[in-house]
Amino acid sequence: MLHQPQLAQLRALKLTGMAEALEQQLAQPQSIVDLSFEQRLALLLEREQLQRDNRRLARLLRAATLRVSACVEDIDYRHPRGLQRTQMAALASVDWIRRGQNLCLTGPSGCGKTWLACALGNQACRQGLSVRYLRLPRLLEQLRIAHGDGSWVRLMGQLTKTELLILDDWGLHRLNAAQRQDLMELIEERHGLRATLIASQLPVEHWHELIGEATLADAILDRLLHNAHRLSLTGESMRRRSAPSDTPSPEG
Repeated sequence: MLHQPQLAQLRALKLTGMAEALEQQLAQPQSIVDLSFEQRLALLLEREQLQRDNRRLARLLRAATLRVSACVEDIDYRHPRGLQRTQMAALASVDWIRRGQNLCLTGPSGCGKTWLACALGNQACRQGLSVRYLRLPRLLEQLRIAHGDGSWVRLMGQLTKTELLILDDWGLHRLNAAQRQDLMELIEERHGLRATLIASQLPVEHWHELIGEATLADAILDRLLHNAHRLSLTGESMRRRSAPSDTPSPEG
């Protein structure tokens, strides 16, 4: 009871990690009897930092809305699809995201593009970076609606500030004039400042035709592909590998 005012004050200051750690110390005095004041304080601070890091990660993952739960440690390198450990290690360092560079991830359906994109998004969140996952058709529809309800500037501002924007299902449909203009605005605002990950079944050489109008297509692709990292996957769909004797893969 003598320590209740200190515990209440810690919680009032939103130092809940320290409060919980202090309660544990008080409940198990034998475990800290040989510790100095500085050592006990270090334990309290460590708990507070850990709790804050966990809360931040949870917020970043909620905001990211990743399509699947994936992490880089579970990448399956056994399936022959052109994945190189050294390249993935470099991408998992997220230095390219901090430098505002782009990543083009292409390959046939079922080769794990979405899973890999979400694994890199998860890794970025774990490094304290903001992430947003969107399918390109969904993004274009959100922007169309935003023009009508007056929220376009706010939405564009949110997308521009996101440190890693993942655009999945790039290339499913040819773009119309309004969609080309919105995409150009977004790519231009992010160019050189924020990283964009494009995941597409369509090879890069066909993206110009997808976008349509030559001038805008040139401008968009110039900004997207300049100094971009490229990861081209090959092989048959991973969804088809299903021999009963196979060891289950963490990636799927």
